[in-house]
Amino acid sequence: MTKLEQIEKSVAELSAEELKAFAVWFEALRADMWDRQIEADSGRLDKLAEQALADHRAGRTRPL
Repeated sequence: MTKLEQIEKSVAELSAEELKAFAVWFEALRADMWDRQIEADSGRLDKLAEQALADHRAGRTRPL
């Protein structure tokens, strides 16, 4: 049995109250992982944004 299968089996055996607590914990984990991903990605588009703003200020853009 794989680790994932073991986890699935364990989760399926939780009581309703335990499952609710697990869901709260898991959602917090996912949110934390998302926050860390955003933090790791921050700044990646700064150079492109600066170039776009420079192009706009130089008149090299047009309204949509």
